[in-house]
This record gives sequence, structure tokens and C-alpha cells, in this order.
Amino acid sequence: MIDGSMQDYALTLDKFLSHAAKWHPLAEVVSAAPDGTVDRVGYAELHDRSRSVSGALYRLGVRGGDRVATLAWNSQGHFEGWYGIIGMGAVCHTLNPRLTAKSLGAMLAQSEAAILLVSPDLLPLACAAIAEGGAVRHILLLDKGAAITAAETTVPVGSLEVEMALESPDIAWGEFDEHSPCGLCFTSGTTGAPKGVTYTHRGCYLHTMRQLSADVMGVRGTDTVLAVVPMFHANAWGLPFTVPAVGGRLVLPGRHSDGAHLAALIRSEGVTLGVGVPTVWLGLVEHLEKEGGDVPSLERILVGGASMPPALMERIEQRLGAEVQTSWGMTELSPLGTAAAPGDPRRAPGVSGRPAIGIDLLLTDSAGLPLADQRGPEGHLRVRGPSVVDRYFGEAETATDADGWFDTGDLARIDTDGNLRITGRAKDLIKSGGEWINPAEMETLVGALPQVSLAAVIGRADPKWGERPILLVETGDAEIEDEALLAPLRKGVASWWIPDAIIRVDRMPLAATGKIDKIQLRADYG
Repeated sequence: MIDGSMQDYALTLDKFLSHAAKWHPLAEVVSAAPDGTVDRVGYAELHDRSRSVSGALYRLGVRGGDRVATLAWNSQGHFEGWYGIIGMGAVCHTLNPRLTAKSLGAMLAQSEAAILLVSPDLLPLACAAIAEGGAVRHILLLDKGAAITAAETTVPVGSLEVEMALESPDIAWGEFDEHSPCGLCFTSGTTGAPKGVTYTHRGCYLHTMRQLSADVMGVRGTDTVLAVVPMFHANAWGLPFTVPAVGGRLVLPGRHSDGAHLAALIRSEGVTLGVGVPTVWLGLVEHLEKEGGDVPSLERILVGGASMPPALMERIEQRLGAEVQTSWGMTELSPLGTAAAPGDPRRAPGVSGRPAIGIDLLLTDSAGLPLADQRGPEGHLRVRGPSVVDRYFGEAETATDADGWFDTGDLARIDTDGNLRITGRAKDLIKSGGEWINPAEMETLVGALPQVSLAAVIGRADPKWGERPILLVETGDAEIEDEALLAPLRKGVASWWIPDAIIRVDRMPLAATGKIDKIQLRADYG
């Protein structure tokens, strides 16, 4: 007997844009230009332009497996660069423009990228980064009409648009193994040194299928999605793959993510789904509260990257009239881990939802042994799945245990319904007098106060106890006494956990990904 078989269909990411070009050719990617204008391009034209990028890169010496770096904002040029790189089998190394030139130079040296695609206004930073190290031999400016200005570098500076117009070979897309690397992103480094995470075509393809589930992101072809989450970090949460997969409209805000800019884009483009960290939506709410107006088309906001304080979630939903959908993920997960289902009445600000098929969760003790009861107790969170890191870039040893579980560094609980609640970071724990204090528990309690926009607890050196907790809060224009800030802690945590000091900050320092930067807080106040 001869069994039947199925076709060999490699799970490569170029297929998403090719699908959109064939079946949704006129659906748009909308990009906000630096001068305030808006550029529009259909998927069919975008597909052709991205293929031209592949040809130009090939003519400049790029081959499958080579790293090509980008230092750019969310724009059409960056989008075309992404697909041009990954479609030909090269690796897109996204660089965070909010990092220092020294950090960027170190990352370029690790990736050995020979070509760097740059947003025009980031050219000085690119030159400074190259001076710090790396093997970059070409800088190409992104976006139409980008003027080549004088640059302090010995590396040739050209225009990708010009290179695309020159005669180049027609490079076939997708002719490589689905396990091939497609992307490289370094972790945000808010609690430790950044590490390089290598994404694969198969991993990101399966991540996209999981994300399209109705109980996860559930993007529809009729949606207009505003990607405030940056393309330079964690695959822009998968949006450049997910939205074309269904032929939805994708709105790229460019460099700016302030409230006024986002409000204007949401209104003019009829945005139905916005994706970004909580601080972005706080900025939008503050703008509308000050200037007035509404964003009537907005139906949902997907948040992640940081815990959502209850008061902020309520404030956002009341002012914007949109449902807040919480999620949890990390760079090492491509990045989605769990998400609250849209419309789920059990959702709550501190609950990050359940894992979709393809992600498994495990709670262990500090020694890595599974907890006997996986529902209720707090444990160290481990994950595994086809979109989860196995080994960091440049490292010989795997990042997983013998059973394939990756230690996220998070502390968490899973309730009886399977919903995940992140309760803290193991590295953030404060050891005072030999006992552990969990800052996240106190941050949740203080963050629930309506006067508090952001709250953080860090350890400060103490000659007697080793470390003692201090509380930092951002309250904006709201007035609240110290005792009122401590009141929920006196009811909710042990007395010896109570912070020794309260520090009010005008603006909480944020890392490049929008998370509270505890490294900076410890440097300033620890």
C-alpha cells in the first residue's frame, strides 16, 4: 500500500506579502512621513518594490544567511526593507534607534552586517554607531525622496530608492529551508545585558497563525491596524506578517508616537485596532483630555510589554471608548506568549490571558523543579514552543533545560481558568535582611490608585539590611499624600515590605521599548 501525501509547502514569511499582493492588491499600507504627509501603497506595488530591494541587495553582495541591519522607524521604506531582506533568505537585524551609538556598534560587531538601511534622520546616529565597531560597508537611506546629506563616516552613503531603480537580478523568494533564520533582535536590557534572539521563518510563520486566532489578536481583513509598537523591536509584535496575511490595512506612524499624532492618524485612517505599550495610550488619553475630541473608529487596543495598572485601564477605556486587551510576551517568544480573548468578561488589568496552541507554560520552584500544583501557587515561569528561543545568537550553549523549557525570568501564577498573571521578575526581587520582597506586588497595589499613572519599587542599598525598598511614582497633576500611597500596602503586604521612602518623579524613565527602565532607576536612586 502506498500512503497518500501532502504538498511540500515551506513555511517562509515571504508568502504573507505574496498572498496579500495576489488577493488584496489594493489594500493599503499607510505611512506617516516626517513632514506630516501620509504615503499610501497597495500590497501589489509593495510586493514589487520589496522584490526590487532583494535585487539591489543581491547586486551589493548580500546572499542567503547574511545579516542586513536596519536602523529605522515604522515606515514604508522599513517595511519594504524587511521583506526584501527576509524574502531572499537574508537575516534582518533590527537596531533600536533609542540606544546609544556604543551599544549599537557592539550589536553591529556581533552580527557582522555589511549593509545598514537607515531612516534619513538617523544617519548621524548610524555613522556614530559604525565608528564604534562592526563591518558595515554600505549605508542606504530608506524612503522615497530621501536626500543624501554630508555624513561623518568613511562608509559610502547611498539611497535604497536609487539602488532599486538600477538593473538588478530578479531574486526568487522563499527558496530556502523554513528553519532558516529570518531576523535578529537584541533584548531590551531593562534588567540585564541585551542578548541576541534569532528568529526563524517557521517560528514566525507559526507565530502568525497563532496570533490570527479569534481568541488572540483576531485581525480581520476589514481592520485598520495602527502599529505603534516599533518595527525595530520583537518583530513589531508580528504585525508586519499578521496584517498582510488577512489583507488588512496597516498604518505605520513613523517616528512620532505622541498623543496628538496618534489621534490624528486614528481619525483620518479610521483605525479599528491599536497595538502598543500602555504608556503610548496614556499619552493619547492625556492629549484628548487636554484638547478634547474623540477617536470613534477605535474598537480595541492590544497592550503588552508592561503591566497595565487598573486605574489606567479604566481611564483608557472610558475616555477612548475602546476595549483594552492585555497580553504578555517577550523578545524570546517572537514575541507573543498569552493574550486575553477579546470581549472576555474575565479579563482584568493584571491578567495576561491564556496561551494559544503552540505555546506551553510551566511553573517551577527556584531550582527548576515543576510545582506539584500548576494552578494557584506562585512559581518561576518557563515556556516552550516552535516560536521560543532555543539558543541566543553567538552562544554555543542552549538557553533551555533538558526538557526544552526556557526560563523566562518571570514569577507568575496561573488561575483555575488557565489565565496567566505575571507577579514579578526574579531579578527584581529585593533581598532585605535575608528575606525576599517582590516589588511587582507593591507596584500593582499602588498602581491601582486613580491618582497614580506609573509606579515602580526598587531596592536601595542599606548598611543594616543589605537592601530596602523605595517607591517611585508618577502622578502627573494629581495630588495624593504619602500616607494615601502607602495605605494599600499597609493592607496588602507584610509590614516589613513597606518602602522606606517615596520619591515623586515628573516622568518615569522608560526603556526604548516603553517599559519602566529599572536599570536607570537603580542608577539614579538605588
